[in-house]
Amino acid sequence: MKNGTRSWILYASLLVLFWGVWGAFSSEPNSRYGYPNEMIYIIWAFTMLIPAFFAMRGNTFDRRPVAATYGLIAGLTGAGGQLLLFQALSDGPAYLIFPLVSLSPVITVLMATVLLRERITRLAVVGVVAALVAIVLLSIPSGSDDSDSHGPWLLIAILVCVAWGVQAFCMRKAALVGVNDATTFGWMTISGLLLVPVAFALMGGLPDGAPWQAPALTAVTQVLNAVGALFLVMAFSRGKATVVAPVTNALAPVLTIVLSLAVYQTLPSVWGTLGIVLALAGSTLMVYSDEKSGESSVAPGAADNDVSPVGR
Repeated sequence: MKNGTRSWILYASLLVLFWGVWGAFSSEPNSRYGYPNEMIYIIWAFTMLIPAFFAMRGNTFDRRPVAATYGLIAGLTGAGGQLLLFQALSDGPAYLIFPLVSLSPVITVLMATVLLRERITRLAVVGVVAALVAIVLLSIPSGSDDSDSHGPWLLIAILVCVAWGVQAFCMRKAALVGVNDATTFGWMTISGLLLVPVAFALMGGLPDGAPWQAPALTAVTQVLNAVGALFLVMAFSRGKATVVAPVTNALAPVLTIVLSLAVYQTLPSVWGTLGIVLALAGSTLMVYSDEKSGESSVAPGAADNDVSPVGR
């Protein structure tokens, strides 16, 4: 790497590791113990405090209005999108919702190209397209259900897709205007906590009769999710949104599938196998194109001393 200009690859790789493992076990509390998704959200919101604590060590919280604006938008679109996703899944088929939601990198890429004027080479375009197709293929479950293929859930799923695309864009934009990673993640943590009462309202109160294993397992898996979110912020402050968004969204499900194969002895579907190949090929093309360009994409908001959720 030249003067650390490709450090986004390190943080994107750590993100893929944490979110890949999280993805493999994230459904266990609900499928094994019937733990409500809203309660999973609430625990996740509080686990965000752990990486936020370590991120803020040695860093100054940026009190500028611009930092609060982009931080809150990133946080509310991310956390709000999660709550909307739960609502969509309660009304519609997962096998149609997840491929639609997974297209959020399209929103990020378009916004970064138009609003941030990020340049993207032809080789990278091929990689982006391959990664986006892979994301959809990896999101298609092996089976389907009898749910209606139309209804209110469709609009909600579209809103989630847009929200998560905007969230990624705001992470990059915050770094470009000089907001440090710790501040952006701090506002994201605050945003997640602000929506905890909404999750309680949707759930209708605390779950009855949930065994202790359910919240314990939820806390362990959601820490992985929270730490991965910090790495996502750090990756976006050091790499182009047009590259980081498709790469991370394509590779994390690949690791999830590999772990599921090892742990649950579950073979990927034909679509999943094709998605793995496209994800690896597309991500390789984008990284190679970014390396070949030699252009620094590190934003002013990327701190000289990198924050780390595991200490300094």
